[in-house]
Amino acid sequence: MVAASPPLAVAAGLELLSSGGNAADAAVAAAAALNVTEPTSTGLGGDCFALYYEAESGTVSALNGSGRAPSGLSLEFLKRNGFENELPDFHPFTITVPGACAGWCDLIERCGTKPMSDILAPAVRLAEHGFPVAPVTAYFWKRGFEKQLKHAPGGLELTNDGRPPQAGDIFRNPGLARTMRKIAADGKSAFYEGEIAGAIASVIQQAGGCLTLDDLAAHRSTWESPIHTTYRGLRVWECPPNGQGLTALLALNILEGFDLSEMGALSAGRLHLLIEAMRLAFADSRWYVADPEFGDIPLNQLLSKGYAVQRRKLIDPHRAGLDHRWGSPTLSSDTVYLSVVDGYGNACSFINSNYMGFGTGIVPSGWGFSLQNRGANFSLDPSHPNALAPGKRPYHTIIPAMVTVPAGNSSPSLQCEQLYACFGVMGGFMQPQGHVQVLTGLIDDGLSPQSALDRPRFCIVNGEAGGVTAFEDGIPPDTLQELSSMGHPVEPASSELFGVFGLGQVILRNSENGVLCAGSDHRADGCAMTY
Repeated sequence: MVAASPPLAVAAGLELLSSGGNAADAAVAAAAALNVTEPTSTGLGGDCFALYYEAESGTVSALNGSGRAPSGLSLEFLKRNGFENELPDFHPFTITVPGACAGWCDLIERCGTKPMSDILAPAVRLAEHGFPVAPVTAYFWKRGFEKQLKHAPGGLELTNDGRPPQAGDIFRNPGLARTMRKIAADGKSAFYEGEIAGAIASVIQQAGGCLTLDDLAAHRSTWESPIHTTYRGLRVWECPPNGQGLTALLALNILEGFDLSEMGALSAGRLHLLIEAMRLAFADSRWYVADPEFGDIPLNQLLSKGYAVQRRKLIDPHRAGLDHRWGSPTLSSDTVYLSVVDGYGNACSFINSNYMGFGTGIVPSGWGFSLQNRGANFSLDPSHPNALAPGKRPYHTIIPAMVTVPAGNSSPSLQCEQLYACFGVMGGFMQPQGHVQVLTGLIDDGLSPQSALDRPRFCIVNGEAGGVTAFEDGIPPDTLQELSSMGHPVEPASSELFGVFGLGQVILRNSENGVLCAGSDHRADGCAMTY
C-alpha cells in the first residue's frame, strides 16, 4: 500500500511494489514523482528524512538526509553583511546544501532492491510527457509564483510561459527529467559534482549567496538511532535532532498522564490539554533541537517519564500557560509526506521538502528544481544551541513517524517489534502537533486512519510556546469561546490559514494477519491505494 499526494505519486510507488520492489524502492519512486508533480512543496533542491521498519528483524532505522550550512557562512559573516537579528525568508544565505538526492540514494543502497533507473523511471516519464496539475497543488503554485518564482533567478522555469499552471493544466519539466536521468545513471555523484553541482553553485553565487562546489562535494547523509517513547503500550518512533520529532514525543509523554478517552474529542477540556502539552513540548524543543554534532542534547533525560511528570504539573486545567520556558531535565527524572508498506511487512515513512513552498524559488538553469531555504530556521543568537555555524545542520521541521507494538505486548508469541502504523503529517511547525492529534485519534479513540485524519485540528501557528492557536472549521463555536475564556489566543480558520493545519497520510497494519488499512488527508490532492 502507498499513501501520498497527489495520486500520480501513489501510482509511481505502486508500480515499484507490483514489479517486486520493497517499501524503500516504492518510497523513493513516490518521492521522485512528487518532485515532478508537487514542486510547490518538495524537490531535489531540498532535504529528506526517513524511518525504515525491517519486518524480518523488527527494527527501525532513521535516515537524516538534511544538508548543512555553507562553509563560508557564519554569524560574523552575516553581521558584516548587515544581518544581525534575522535573515529574510527567501535570501540566498538561507540555502543549505540540498540533501534529498543523497538521501534517496543512501536509502536505496542500504534498504532497497531495485536499481535507481527503475525507481526513477515513473518520475522521468511524468516530467518528460507532462501531467495534469491537481487543484490544491495549483493553489500553492500560484501562491509560490507570487512570493518566490517571479522574483527569483531561474524561477520562471517552473511556470508555463511565465504563469503558474492552473488546475487541469499540463505541466512538463524536461530539465528535471534530465536531472533524474543523470542520477539514475551515475548516482548521487551526478548531483554533488559535475554539471548539476556547477549550476547550483553558480546560480547561488550570482544571487549573492556563498554556497560552493566544495560544500556540495562534502555533503553526506547520516544513519542514526531513532528516538522513541511509549504511549498507551505502543512505541512511537521519530528521527532524532536536528529534526523536531522530539516535540511530538515530549507531548505524548505529558498526555499519557491524562485519560483523554473520557473527554469529548472536540471538547474544550481535551483540546486545552493537547494544546498545553504542545506548548510545553515546543518550549523544550525550540531550545534543545539543534545539530548534535555541535553540542550535547539530553535526549534520555528529556524523554524520561519522570521528566514528563514534572512538566505535566505545569498544566493548569483551567488556564492557558503562555509563558512556558524550556525545562532542565536531570538523570533522575518537524513538505510532502508519503507512507509505504510492502507485502513483506517492511515500511518506509518518508518526508521530503523545500521548506517554504518553493524554498527560495531560485532554480539552477536547465535542471528543473528550486533550492530550499531551510537555513531560515537557524538562530542568529550566538548563545542558542541552534545558532548558525559553518557546516551545521539547522533545526528541521520535517519529521516522519512510525509506531510499533513492543515485543510480547499484544501476544507472548511476538518475538520482535511489530509494525502498528507508518504515518506522518506535513506542514512546518504543524507536524509534531499533527502527529499528536492523529495518534490520539487512532489510539485513544480507536478511529480509522481516514477518520483520524479528517478530524478538525488546532495549530499553534509559529511553533512557539506562547503562540496564537488557530482552529480549523468543524470545532464547535462554544468550544472556541470556552478556550478563549481560559486564556488561549484563539484564531478561527480563514482563507489565509489554508494549509496551516497540515496534510497527512496513515497506513495501519494488523500485526496478526498483515491486513493494511490506510487514509489520505482530504486537505490535499492525494489518496491511499493498494494492488
